[in-house]
Amino acid sequence: QVNVVDFGGGSVQPGGSLRLSCEAIGSQLSVDTMAWYRQAPGKQRDLVARITSDDTTDYADSVKGRFTISISRDHAKNTAHLQMNSLKPEDTAVYYCAATTLLPLYSVYWGRGTQVTVSS
Repeated sequence: QVNVVDFGGGSVQPGGSLRLSCEAIGSQLSVDTMAWYRQAPGKQRDLVARITSDDTTDYADSVKGRFTISISRDHAKNTAHLQMNSLKPEDTAVYYCAATTLLPLYSVYWGRGTQVTVSS
């Protein structure tokens, strides 16, 4: 079992910045990938950014050049950050962190989500 806690959302004006954080803690499981997804009202949950165990990153086209995902690892605790700059109203959504393990089984553990609102 991996416990995932995501936080750091808030309300900002267009052009502003926010930094989301996610802690994934699992004493006997190794987290392979951590990712951020977002879901706007009435829309599906989409991938925003992810980082793998070898620090390979991947971003949605809509956030490339504006968002940066990073990770720090400490034994059973992985902490991922999503730095969001030049925010736009269309970035408004609930952002969810997901931690993926490969052993002993492929599993995805989700945080509860944190609201990001970009509005003037």
